[in-house]
Amino acid sequence: MAITLWNLFETSILCLNAICILHEERFLAKIGWSATNVNPGFGEYPSVKSNILNLIRSIRTVMRIPLIFLNSITIIKKLLLG
Repeated sequence: MAITLWNLFETSILCLNAICILHEERFLAKIGWSATNVNPGFGEYPSVKSNILNLIRSIRTVMRIPLIFLNSITIIKKLLLG
């Protein structure tokens, strides 16, 4: 099976969906990645963990509406073309 642009599109949608459904209290807090532990002090640089949590929150906020549209396109394409 060749790697096509459609396969890359589907892969990116699946990864974005996986990031968007992560629940902070149920999943991330159990592994020690809750938002309450990542407040750096004044003049301190944020850690890698806090940057990743910020990225997850940003993706969840920004991509909520576009993911609905992209998932709909993918479902319609799969129903029509297989």
